[in-house]
Amino acid sequence: MVGPRAWIGGIFNRSSNKRLGSDKYLNYPLTPHQEQSLHGLQERLGVPFDEAHLDHQEALRDLWNAAFPNVKLKSLISEQWKDMGWQGANPSTDFRGCGFISLENLLYFATRYPACFHRLLFKQSGLRATWEYPFAVAGINVTFMLIQMLDLFSEKPKCLPGLNFVKLIGEDDEAFDVLYCIAFAMMDAQWLAMRASYMEFNNVLQATRMQLERELSLDDIQRIEDLPAFNLI
Repeated sequence: MVGPRAWIGGIFNRSSNKRLGSDKYLNYPLTPHQEQSLHGLQERLGVPFDEAHLDHQEALRDLWNAAFPNVKLKSLISEQWKDMGWQGANPSTDFRGCGFISLENLLYFATRYPACFHRLLFKQSGLRATWEYPFAVAGINVTFMLIQMLDLFSEKPKCLPGLNFVKLIGEDDEAFDVLYCIAFAMMDAQWLAMRASYMEFNNVLQATRMQLERELSLDDIQRIEDLPAFNLI
């Protein structure tokens, strides 16, 4: 089921980051590579989705082909997109809420972890609700949630999960994209555990955020693969 456009990013303004309480953590130094990786990610956040941009059009086609390899997409504006959980025939209107990175995240998920991607897309595991969450729009909300949770619009994150994430991205430039895949899979697991339905999606996303914050606050996380939820993908 696909709902109103206000559904996109609905959780984004409902939560606030928990700031670290000590100045010694707020003023932590970054290594040159950590700083470079963080700035590179922040630059990605600033790229809007442009339906007239050929690279963006190609990425959208690639997403369709990864999701439905045996089904030909008739047009970039097509009712077929609703089969992936977009709110209308033109997915570019949904991407405007979070920019090009939300498409990059979905495409990365589809190509790097295709089995998990398709399991979630086709709702293949667990006892599903009558009114399921729309897959693609849920993906945009996951991107929103991560950006806020990690405090990525600040010069340097000022929350413990964000601080620890900077260490991860300093070791792996794809850490944000992998974390997105973990978060999406975790969200679906929370959905099933809570026996949620369409109108409870924001509660599920909030529970997902809280679990991710706990895992990113663990002392022994040195790599993105060390997160306990990594095994979900």
